[in-house]
Amino acid sequence: MSQRDYYEILGVSRDASEDEIKKAYRKLALKYHPDHNPGDAGAEQKFKEAAEAYDVLRNPERRAHYDRFGTADPSGMGGTGFNSAEDIFAQFGDIFGDLFGFSSASRRGGPRPQQGDDLRYDLEISFREAASGTTKDLKIPRHATCPECNGSGAAKGTSRVTCKRCNGSGQEARRQGFMSFIQPCQACRGQGFTIPKPCPRCKGQGVVQVERELSARIPAGIFDGARMRLRGEGEAGVHGGPPGDLYLVIHVQEDAVFERDKQDLIYAAEISFPQAALGARITVPSIDEGGEPLSLDIPRGTQNGKVFQIRGKGLKYLNEERRGNLLVHVIVKTPTRLTPRQEE
Repeated sequence: MSQRDYYEILGVSRDASEDEIKKAYRKLALKYHPDHNPGDAGAEQKFKEAAEAYDVLRNPERRAHYDRFGTADPSGMGGTGFNSAEDIFAQFGDIFGDLFGFSSASRRGGPRPQQGDDLRYDLEISFREAASGTTKDLKIPRHATCPECNGSGAAKGTSRVTCKRCNGSGQEARRQGFMSFIQPCQACRGQGFTIPKPCPRCKGQGVVQVERELSARIPAGIFDGARMRLRGEGEAGVHGGPPGDLYLVIHVQEDAVFERDKQDLIYAAEISFPQAALGARITVPSIDEGGEPLSLDIPRGTQNGKVFQIRGKGLKYLNEERRGNLLVHVIVKTPTRLTPRQEE
């Protein structure tokens, strides 16, 4: 069909790997798919060209012949081409299953199991809770498998019925002009079955809204914006698929005493001019819950803005025993007026 270079059509180099060729074809197939470009003859042509190029380059023997002679057909007549989109769907069903949610298996026996959607829950904790770690009791609204019908959507004593229109495939062919392509069955909405008597509790949906109670352990040293994944705590799966996951997004409040730089803590310590000039011992608060204040020796002649480091008194690294440091920034309070004694 096409006289253009197959590598050029797919936008790959002549030494492209099989995986690169497949990815390039998937991208073009999605872009020029008939469902996305109804009535567009140009898109239809590009759709067929991409399929022809992929059909040749995915096969090592045909690709080698094409690289040597410029044709994939030993007779020299070029590629076989595709007469319709339906031919392409039949040839590359697995790829279109990945792209649009159907597989060759689903066309034979209804929709495949699908994992439930993931959920997001924003959780605010205090600075001190982030430092020491904490456990939070959560109530998460989500959909769960209906206990009345066990997810079938059918009332007790009844069952689903295979769709007569699509024979359980969940798909049907639709023709538009010279194009023929696959779409979800209109009678069963792509399910592959109908439910004559829906479950009264879930109204045939197979899932119900519940409030899931769970405890989440927040590790010490967690940072603002961190995401925690709780597997299997998301929405219920569809058609027997596994549930999705729950993602906790952590928001850490600011603290009145400390600031944070990764796992290091920053504390601003005000000292008097005499303390800076003559030296002194000061106390510094500890982030540890119930911890005793820390002692820090200020040497003589300390300048404003000097930073002292107390090692190992910062925040814990996630899932480790080691800790960051406590950085003490000294702020020297300079008097605006001196007493006669100070002047002496």
